[in-house]
Amino acid sequence: MIRGLHLSKRIISALSLFALAVAFLFSSSLHKAEASVSWGQEVTEVGKLYLGNPYKWGGTSQKGFDASGYTQYIFKTSAAKMTLPPSSKEQYKLGKAVKQKDLKEGDLVFFNIDGKGVSFVGIYLNSNQFLAVTVNKGVSIQSLSSKYWKDRYIGAKRVLKEY
Repeated sequence: MIRGLHLSKRIISALSLFALAVAFLFSSSLHKAEASVSWGQEVTEVGKLYLGNPYKWGGTSQKGFDASGYTQYIFKTSAAKMTLPPSSKEQYKLGKAVKQKDLKEGDLVFFNIDGKGVSFVGIYLNSNQFLAVTVNKGVSIQSLSSKYWKDRYIGAKRVLKEY
């Protein structure tokens, strides 16, 4: 009986140590995952949820967005909880200017599409791509490398907290 009790104490001790080790491993990996997500990643992941949503002039909701209505909606509903002004021209006045080669996820990219200065905004993803709302495609992924956007690019701003 004593031998069986001694053996079961060893088993219980070993199982307890194993359970503690597993709990430690999983809890530390969860913290690493949380720490690796940036504000920019958060904003772009929320932005991607609306790929394919339609264009609507003056639209600021899931029923339809225009360019600045989309950026307003995404920044407000993401964990960033930022309120952006209603027009791309006003949004361009925010944040810190960023060179195109230094763009990070979540930066706002601005364009002149009407010949009158800042008139369009999108959200930078990575690899020269950005999220934007166009009349033809609604919310879609666009390329800064395309001739259309390259010719109309004005600049970029970082409005999110540094990470």
